[in-house]
Amino acid sequence: MNVILCALGLSYAGMASLSLAMDRHHGQVWGRDAAVNVRRALQMAGAVLLALAIWPCVAGWSATVGFVAWLGFISAGALLVALLLPYAPRLLLRSSLLAAVAALAGLLTFLQ
Repeated sequence: MNVILCALGLSYAGMASLSLAMDRHHGQVWGRDAAVNVRRALQMAGAVLLALAIWPCVAGWSATVGFVAWLGFISAGALLVALLLPYAPRLLLRSSLLAAVAALAGLLTFLQ
């Protein structure tokens, strides 16, 4: 269960970060376009979070099943972002930050 929650949290936070790197969605949350350095930081954070999401999948299942599960979690994270962003963009920001912190804390269990 920890594998699923960790991978889904990282995927959701990564997709939220990538969506907030776009001017349109950044404007929905903050009311202005993103500066270039903010956009790059959000893109890097999103890419890192999505890359980290493969770790619990491969640790919980084998490499081949974990990779397929990772793709599924990325799709689920994108669906959550797509459903939440138009209706509650500020909630997306808060929930993705919470998901990222919780999922990164959950990654610590895989270090042992």
